[in-house]
Amino acid sequence: MVSVSSSLLYCLSLLSLFPIISTSITIPLQHPQTNQIPFQDQYQKLNHLVTTSLARARHLKNPQPTPATTTTTAPLFSHSYGGYSVSLSFGTPPQTLSFIMDTGSDIVWFPCTPHYLCKHCSFSSSSSSPSSRIQPFIPKESSSSRLLGCKNPKCSWIHHSNITCDQDCSIKSCLNQTCPPYMIFYGSGTTGGVALSETLHLHSLSKPNFLVGCSVFSSHQPAGIAGFGRGLSSLPSQLGLGKFSYCLLSHRFDDDTKKSSSLVLDIEQLDSDKKTNALLYTPFVKNPKVDNKSSFSVYYYLGLRRITVGGHHVKVPYKYLSPGEDGNGGVIIDSGTTFTFMAREAFEPLSDEFIRQVKDYRRVKEIEDVIGLRPCFNVSGAKTVSFPELRLYLKGGADVALPVENYFAFVGGEVACLTVVTDGVAGPERVGGPGMILGNFQMQNFYVEYDLRNERLGFKQEKCK
Repeated sequence: MVSVSSSLLYCLSLLSLFPIISTSITIPLQHPQTNQIPFQDQYQKLNHLVTTSLARARHLKNPQPTPATTTTTAPLFSHSYGGYSVSLSFGTPPQTLSFIMDTGSDIVWFPCTPHYLCKHCSFSSSSSSPSSRIQPFIPKESSSSRLLGCKNPKCSWIHHSNITCDQDCSIKSCLNQTCPPYMIFYGSGTTGGVALSETLHLHSLSKPNFLVGCSVFSSHQPAGIAGFGRGLSSLPSQLGLGKFSYCLLSHRFDDDTKKSSSLVLDIEQLDSDKKTNALLYTPFVKNPKVDNKSSFSVYYYLGLRRITVGGHHVKVPYKYLSPGEDGNGGVIIDSGTTFTFMAREAFEPLSDEFIRQVKDYRRVKEIEDVIGLRPCFNVSGAKTVSFPELRLYLKGGADVALPVENYFAFVGGEVACLTVVTDGVAGPERVGGPGMILGNFQMQNFYVEYDLRNERLGFKQEKCK
């Protein structure tokens, strides 16, 4: 528990951070810079992505509530670099920072102040290499930075709960009752800081009074995160977007600063049910409402009817495909997850079907034990490699056959592993929450549209540019 005196000192120390005083927008979408990751080989990298995908899945399945104070101990996990980043500008004059795009959360935050502390990160803000430094936002250099007041309705947005100022802001001298410090948990780490009201700049558009987190410390989170989920504090909600869309580059271009695709933000206010040409659509499924699980209301749920492997129906228990009233089950799409997650009872039939159908390549269980993916097959010596087709059938009549490179990872031309993870293979099993989390590895080279106005997801396969 943080004492009153230490809380007061913390709040007072924040005074030094601040001065006393219808279109579409296209933004480059890139992989985060990962040239500093100390991977020894490709097996180790895959194992890292497995671990972080599972950590992310455990968080999404059982999210921790955001406390209104800093009395929580942060969990420590390996940081996932399997995501995509976008540059956003905040402040007056604008300061441009890189953010991880995350459709599985709803808060936008950036590293804040020159003294930003990031523990267990791949690089340090004090690094001598300019390319490896954490670039923080400096509130003192922005005339539009304001600490959010405790009575501001947006204070409850970042805490996902109603804040009672007399109770939670008991120190009257603490910055005239500011919004209490926040703590945000992710599968791979955590971050904490104070809420700001700032101006967001997107090309010709400026959005004043934008709620953004000013994080002063993190673990395993060297870059800021832009939450694109359904919550009130998310970037789409605060901008009032009718829809947004992106095309995710292949992970073959990881760390290539010269290649990027686009994130498109549609701020057109006109009501329209017009569909984008060539897209297949599936309706979003209604989110479950569960006490103490407010994060479930942030996710984008899809209606997955069935899965086939090589044309054969995979018998996945229905309870994992549709969310129940208790919040368990259902399928969500999450740009912050790398490898798709499936609950154990759903994963086993899928894995078994691939094992049953793949006859041309020998299974290599010793590699599975190292990487954490399964099944893995030895494909060395094969001139061409083929695997049974993986097809997803969604509500609304849409179905999609994934390219083989979106569900098998090829390592050194010798081994191919199914890029779907489950509990109990590389870590403990956790029950509850979504039964399946569709990750970004499976969305490579797909154009994906979140039509918020009409509550549907559109998609098509295309070569992202």
